[in-house]
Amino acid sequence: MLYPLKFKPILKEKIWGGRKIETILGKSIAPLQNCGESWEVSAIEENVSEISNGFLSENDLNELIEIYMGDLVGDKIYEQFGLGFPLLVKFIDAEDDLSVQVHPDDELAQQRYGQNGKNEIWYILSAEEGAGCYIGFKKGVTKMQYLQALENGTVDHLLEFYSAQKGDLFFIPAGTIHAIGKGILLAEIQQPSDITYRIFDWNRVDEEGNERELHLEEALDALHFEEEEGEMPKAGKVEYKENFNTTTTLFRSEFFNLNLLHFEKPIQKVFVEIDSFVIYICLEGHVHCFTNHNQETLEAGEVLLLPACSEEINLVPCHESRLLEIYLS
Repeated sequence: MLYPLKFKPILKEKIWGGRKIETILGKSIAPLQNCGESWEVSAIEENVSEISNGFLSENDLNELIEIYMGDLVGDKIYEQFGLGFPLLVKFIDAEDDLSVQVHPDDELAQQRYGQNGKNEIWYILSAEEGAGCYIGFKKGVTKMQYLQALENGTVDHLLEFYSAQKGDLFFIPAGTIHAIGKGILLAEIQQPSDITYRIFDWNRVDEEGNERELHLEEALDALHFEEEEGEMPKAGKVEYKENFNTTTTLFRSEFFNLNLLHFEKPIQKVFVEIDSFVIYICLEGHVHCFTNHNQETLEAGEVLLLPACSEEINLVPCHESRLLEIYLS
């Protein structure tokens, strides 16, 4: 019988990474020196998450989808995605500025690779003074101005900068030029894609004087220069008012839904109507999670996947805690 699942983190060495995934989130990053990413829930090829708790321990996420299908992810989700998992959840530690980049949308990614594109959202876990994110072009930037900036090495001058603080939420639709600024630790929820076009790397070179590879031609087709009308929330900061001891709605889209739980009293969540798995990311505190005859605990930096067949969960905090709650609709 399925139960709430935990996974072994997949750690990534990055030249811009640091040590906050260890010092703040409590994950051992040895033997890495500059850990930039910790993939928490992934079914990306060659980066498939392995279960770390219970009798399914050492099986991976793809194996579980193949066996449990809709019981694990939800019937509608299984019909749509088959053996694929529809999200990638990770932590990112930016000790230095990440490259300026863009991800293709579904249409372009399907055309080029037969894969989905990459819409993503960032929840800021910590931010040093003056830190921020670059999301989208400044108002009125044209394609011609962008091409000129590429030649001059001044693409960064065209980008909209958002200062960031703990608890801020930023949405980055596919096709949006963006970069995470140095001094930020965040949780990223995204479509399951690792397709990234690097546009600008702050004119950095390695020890041998070589620049990192750029993908300027591929990126040009992927970039959106004008804000498009539609139901999709626009790129940038997502405003919300945090509630206490109840659920705060953060974000709704066809790609993922996010809620925030800031609480010190027990909360019961019932999921009979959503037909989806639910992922919990513990941002702060310590929470006991009860489902049927199963119990798990969540501490800061830990992630839990509740199978779709679990219709409810009782969340009992040991003290004031915060959880991100993620599901599909």
